[in-house]
Amino acid sequence: MVYQIDANTCVGCGACAGNCPVSAIKENGDKYEIDTKLCQGCGACEPTCPVSAISKQ
Repeated sequence: MVYQIDANTCVGCGACAGNCPVSAIKENGDKYEIDTKLCQGCGACEPTCPVSAISKQ
């Protein structure tokens, strides 16, 4: 399973991107998204999101 960012909840702070050990999180406009092909499902990003926009899919 991999993680996804809810674009409606994401505030674009980038906290998650700095914690991803495989650089699977990229900025897309004013939001961030997770490349599901790169995500290894480690969960390092989830607790860093201040608005709980990241969840396991």
